[in-house]
Amino acid sequence: MTARRGSLLRDNGLSLLFGALFLAALVGQALTGWADYNNGLTSDGLPHISLLAYLTSSSFGVDVAENWQSEYLQFFLYVWLTVWFVQRGSPESKELGEQGTGSDAEQLVGAYARPDSPRWAASSGLRTRIYSHSLCTAMATLFLGSWLAQSVAGVAAFNEEQLRQQQDPLSWVQYLGSADFWNRTLQNWQSEFLAVGSFALFAVFLRQRGSPESKPVGESHATTGSTG
Repeated sequence: MTARRGSLLRDNGLSLLFGALFLAALVGQALTGWADYNNGLTSDGLPHISLLAYLTSSSFGVDVAENWQSEYLQFFLYVWLTVWFVQRGSPESKELGEQGTGSDAEQLVGAYARPDSPRWAASSGLRTRIYSHSLCTAMATLFLGSWLAQSVAGVAAFNEEQLRQQQDPLSWVQYLGSADFWNRTLQNWQSEFLAVGSFALFAVFLRQRGSPESKPVGESHATTGSTG
């Protein structure tokens, strides 16, 4: 049992570590957000709320959702755009001239599937087409879902502030065209685009020994698609 548990931890170390970091950061966000929210209530002469009330509030919901949607957008675009666009010298790019979805032989689908290939890759027709785009589909679905959650929680949080200031609330449709919604959205998008673009470029010239996100330390700057 101990050996099996050790193997589980070793084989899934990256996802488990990031899962733990995610939970720690989420707890930290909840506690600091709760304190900040209550500080705002104090400034308005209103009573504090409990942690549970804050966790179920639109204020906490919109802060979480607006970060999630931008992250999933980042990964959706990166997975999809790297099919068609390349960056000379980057390990995050395919080789120059290899743009596109690739042949069935290269993708190991249909008649070219191996015995250990996923079943939907070995089949033909609709199931293979669906599975061939399943990663982008999942990222896009999570992006749209979290963006919708941001808009729903955002209009509730916005209207709460409007009522506190004795101003008229907005409908959900009105909120979608508001400066508050697009400010929350675009401030996250621009940071994701900057981070991904700069990483793809930095990886051309800089190295991290042992990382699959980097080229080998001694690899030429011009080498594309090589990982260390």
